[in-house]
Amino acid sequence: MSNSVLTNASALVALQNLNSTNSKLAATQGRVNTGLKVQGAKDNAATWAIAQNQRADTGALESVKTSMNRATSLADVSLAAGAQISDLLIELREKATAAADPSATAASRKAYNDEFQSLLKSLDSFAKNATFDGENILNGLSTTPLDFLANVSATETISMNRQNLTLNGVGLQLAARAASAGPPVVTARPAGPPLLDTQENAQEAFTAVVAALDTANARLAELGAQSKQIEKHNIFVSKLMDSLEVGIGNLVDADMAKESARLQALQVQQQLGAQALSIANQAPQIILSLFKG
Repeated sequence: MSNSVLTNASALVALQNLNSTNSKLAATQGRVNTGLKVQGAKDNAATWAIAQNQRADTGALESVKTSMNRATSLADVSLAAGAQISDLLIELREKATAAADPSATAASRKAYNDEFQSLLKSLDSFAKNATFDGENILNGLSTTPLDFLANVSATETISMNRQNLTLNGVGLQLAARAASAGPPVVTARPAGPPLLDTQENAQEAFTAVVAALDTANARLAELGAQSKQIEKHNIFVSKLMDSLEVGIGNLVDADMAKESARLQALQVQQQLGAQALSIANQAPQIILSLFKG
């Protein structure tokens, strides 16, 4: 090989190798710092595009989960209120039964009726105040079902039917009844909630309360079934999000153990490359020895 002070081929080769090592070292350090083997489209265009699409699905699933969580909360509030309403109806049936006793005195029936009317007001209040995030499905103000987002493309929904558990909704707002001359003699009763002031009214109230209890329990059972469906779908969405997260990680996450070993190896190569370049740069100095006398 010819020696030249103008062109040092060995130094050029050493410099190219050192630059290559530095480039690999920078890439490895980037993977170690970020934890990603695919940080952008230039690293691996196809893998990056797939990962981005999966990230978009994950973000959309987060919106689905938010909708499902809202549905779950609304159902929980409604079921809690519904359970209280069902318990009140059991108490109302107890009072109506006692007031329908032929041996009950007028004073006893008045006491039963006072408590009965108080319980009716509580029942109506529970139904009208079972609100979550501004929504109430027990107050009877609407019959339109509530739809909640169920998939990432917003093409599927899960519905929750409204269940009217107010006095009117469960049939405890009775029509007016005219007095009967008899027999049997039936006293008049105004329109509104049942009364326990007479045996006839107490018997009518008992019948209405029994029917109301059946109605309320049937509606709560339907609401419970829909709540269970929402809960299961919410679990499915959570698992799907976890699977997507793992899938994205498999595509773009760096193997830190391998990257650590590669980093150390490249650091050694960098040092050796620097030494090789230094040696190559010293080669032209040998020519100076030819001119020494």
